[in-house]
Amino acid sequence: MSALQIKRSPSIAAKRSPVSKKLIKSWQLYVLMALPFLYLIVFKYVPMYGAQIAFRNFLVTKGIWGSEWVGLKFFEQFVNSYDFWRILKNTFFLSFYNLLASFPFPILLALGLNYLRNRFYRKAVQLVTYAPHFISIVVVVGIIKELLDPRIGIVNKIIGFFGFEPINFMGEISMFSSIYVWSDVWQHVGFNCIIFIAALAAIDPALHEAAVVDGASKFRRMWHIDLPGIMPMAIILLILNTGHILDVGFEKVLLLQNPINLKASEIIDTYVYKVGLTAQVANYSYSTAIGLFKSIINLALLLAVNKLAQKTKQASLW
Repeated sequence: MSALQIKRSPSIAAKRSPVSKKLIKSWQLYVLMALPFLYLIVFKYVPMYGAQIAFRNFLVTKGIWGSEWVGLKFFEQFVNSYDFWRILKNTFFLSFYNLLASFPFPILLALGLNYLRNRFYRKAVQLVTYAPHFISIVVVVGIIKELLDPRIGIVNKIIGFFGFEPINFMGEISMFSSIYVWSDVWQHVGFNCIIFIAALAAIDPALHEAAVVDGASKFRRMWHIDLPGIMPMAIILLILNTGHILDVGFEKVLLLQNPINLKASEIIDTYVYKVGLTAQVANYSYSTAIGLFKSIINLALLLAVNKLAQKTKQASLW
């Protein structure tokens, strides 16, 4: 057989099948991947084109390319502004407080649900804890204000029943962060524990069977089997949450704000909304520069925490 005939043999031709044949063969997988890929392109990568507004004195009439290039002018304006350190402190404090308070409770709830044997009670607890996640932020803030109202709120009714003076919770600067954080924990703890329940379900039952034979209590099984089993997932979620440390819930903070608690409730997002977008003359360049500044800080924190996880031999993103 000649070399040309060998080259054209079906077996060799099959090994060198064109890419189009492979695409057609697995077209279902590519269709499934197309939608999320299109979402990333349209909503994540295309908007990066507008990030250059932060470095230009943007005018709508001139467009992006026609606007004057001013470099780091708006970054310097934000850093040198009177409110910079107060806003940055409020944002970091509220973010870290929320992260520290909300991170352990989904794990504790998942561990508790994992050991419940009464199916009805377990379903009831799941319903009660999951349901608040699906309530609108506007409705949640309305509930908070009604409960804490100094005149008709049920909390102050209880305080008055014991002979104490009513408290204006929404007017106390020191209470704003706690109201925001613990209402957020209540709203999302049930939904956030779902991923930990899934991680607990993946733990080998033989480990628990061996522990029961050895006489280990439920607490010991949680400590030595369940927690190590879900720790990689917990570390990954902690790293991802740290990467969004400055992305405090804008809508909820804005709705809870009032002139009295503004000193503690003004964060980067609400500042951008007021100064950059709702001012008499909207300053798009200034607001874009602040948003880009926040993204750079988030990226730096994400890289730092991921590197720390690698150094301590824990699970990491890469």
